[in-house]
Amino acid sequence: MTWYLETSVAGGIYGLLVGQLVPTIISRIPEPDPDPDPLPDPLPESTPESIPEWAPDLPVLEADAAAADPEPVELGRPRPPGRRKELYADIARRRGLRTMSSLATGVVAALVGGAVGWSPALSFLLYLAPVGVALAVVDWRTRLLPTKLIAPSYLVVVALVLVSAWAEGDRDALFSAGWGWLVAGGLFFALWFVYPRGMGYGDVRLSGILGIVLGYLGWSELLIGIYAGFVVGGVGGLLLSLLRVVDRKAYPFGPFMLVGAVIGIVLGPGLAAWYS
Repeated sequence: MTWYLETSVAGGIYGLLVGQLVPTIISRIPEPDPDPDPLPDPLPESTPESIPEWAPDLPVLEADAAAADPEPVELGRPRPPGRRKELYADIARRRGLRTMSSLATGVVAALVGGAVGWSPALSFLLYLAPVGVALAVVDWRTRLLPTKLIAPSYLVVVALVLVSAWAEGDRDALFSAGWGWLVAGGLFFALWFVYPRGMGYGDVRLSGILGIVLGYLGWSELLIGIYAGFVVGGVGGLLLSLLRVVDRKAYPFGPFMLVGAVIGIVLGPGLAAWYS
């Protein structure tokens, strides 16, 4: 496996700088609309004759605002009992988030830069570095992957993939990116369709982006990236549940998918060369 030191250093510096913007990205995600509460069944009309004279006047009880949960349930994912969704603005203001996001983005950008070198593919990988960190933070805190951040990322990634394929004159890479979207997106959609309570639909949306990126780079990157996400998610989720950091039956899978994608990008070329 060839490692490109110059792009690794440049990517790390880029990540440290652009990672400072992760809290800003999170703070600008629009809050989802709350689910409308179902209307209660109307009470039977009471007439003065039906109310006995001795009945005391009962106070009108207002709904407890603190108990109201505005969190919309993501498709297929059960709402955690007694848990309110943390506001994106509050997540963005968390102490130390800017520093941790900068370090995480720097590490990711350094790894992908060292793996692909000075190639057009570096453009969409460096774009996804801060976006992926932001999605991981949001999913970890809320167990939601916001569509209003994923949907624009689709447009940017597809545009950069088209430009990269044109710049490299590699039509096969463009077709493999499409196959990556079908394979990864189809797999996660099937898992969600079969057992919707075990996976949120946001994971399905995210898998499409990762499938395009990994598929563009190659089949080995795609297969390792998907497989590593499940392995890291299974092992990491088990360890974190034993440490009582997450709930064993409902923990965010998006961060593990993103880690698996980075593993696929870094280890994929080496595995392909070893098999060939």
